[in-house]
Amino acid sequence: MAPSKKVLMLCGDYMEDYEAAVPFYALAGLGVAVHCATPGKAPGDPCLTAVHDFLGYELYTEIPGHRFRVTADFAAAAADPSSYDALVVPGGRFVEQLSVDPEAVALVGAFAGELRRPVVLTCHSQVLLAAAGAMGGVRCTAFFSLRPVVELAGGTWVEPDPFSLCVADGHVLTAIGWPAHGEIIGQLVRALGGRVLGGRGQGVLFLCADYVDDYEANVPFRALAGVGCRVEAACPTKRKGEPCVTAIYDDVAVAPGAVSDEKRGHNFVMTVDWADINVDDYECVVVPGGRSPELLVTNEKAVALVGQFAAKGKVVASIDQGHLVLAAAGLLKGKRCASGVPMRVVSNLAGAAAVEPQGAVADGKLVTAASWPDLAEFIARLVDLLGITVSF
Repeated sequence: MAPSKKVLMLCGDYMEDYEAAVPFYALAGLGVAVHCATPGKAPGDPCLTAVHDFLGYELYTEIPGHRFRVTADFAAAAADPSSYDALVVPGGRFVEQLSVDPEAVALVGAFAGELRRPVVLTCHSQVLLAAAGAMGGVRCTAFFSLRPVVELAGGTWVEPDPFSLCVADGHVLTAIGWPAHGEIIGQLVRALGGRVLGGRGQGVLFLCADYVDDYEANVPFRALAGVGCRVEAACPTKRKGEPCVTAIYDDVAVAPGAVSDEKRGHNFVMTVDWADINVDDYECVVVPGGRSPELLVTNEKAVALVGQFAAKGKVVASIDQGHLVLAAAGLLKGKRCASGVPMRVVSNLAGAAAVEPQGAVADGKLVTAASWPDLAEFIARLVDLLGITVSF
């Protein structure tokens, strides 16, 4: 069935990595088409994203992220904004360039003004609302440095407290940035006329360690929070509130068959102490990939915990290298699974009945995905197995 809703995302070089990836994959996983466009780039061209996180300095640090492909023609989108049901603009330095681009400013103005359709603005992209002359009278939050911009443009500043806050003022949704994506996704789905059934309060546990894959941890984490799940993250060697550093593997820019380099990503903060985990409090466990599973598989308690989820008939999900933990727990034997190149041999050795080289596969209550480009399908299969429906 073709998606009934279509969202436009304005993109550009040095847009914030999570603020592009989470709405793109999460909304697609919930059945919404997302078109990504930017002036001066054609479909298939990459935008270089930026990772923004606090790494011990007074201001956030910016480091290179993924190469994020444009999927739609900007001129066509700008010529017919009414063909889209909502507009999403990530934060990042690219909005400085868009704020002086007449077509980009007019596009934002069309959604905020005559169309009055949902507009999502995060971190620094609120400057586009000001540039379009559409900030007047709007209650708005943003990154702290944007307060004078909001007030000079006639908006009412709202402190981003907590960081997970998404402020909805009519059809304008604003947030400090990616920590608010759970609220953003939930509010945007509702603003699009969506109805979520079955997700409220269901517990999902993410098992992580240092160098967990950046997208594979955070994107499904925020997407499931957006449909009402109680999502938590834990590491056997870290306490609640401590971060795991993530890793970026950017396979978009390399030749087929080449090995991606590894870059540092965001911090991914643990939300629960390992000692406090009770399998009965959750309906699902997710093991993201990256190099994190190499640590988890050496921890007997981590492997045993995943086995307990399966033994109790709960959903067990893994992406790419996360399959190493499933293999150690004996959960791949006789199962269909999707495995990327790094885990293809491991999946076969673990007795998988069939191995798909890409995509996401559900076999009973086991969900596997080959790698992060398959996140939309992975999220869709997880949502389905958890008994959650999203209808528009």
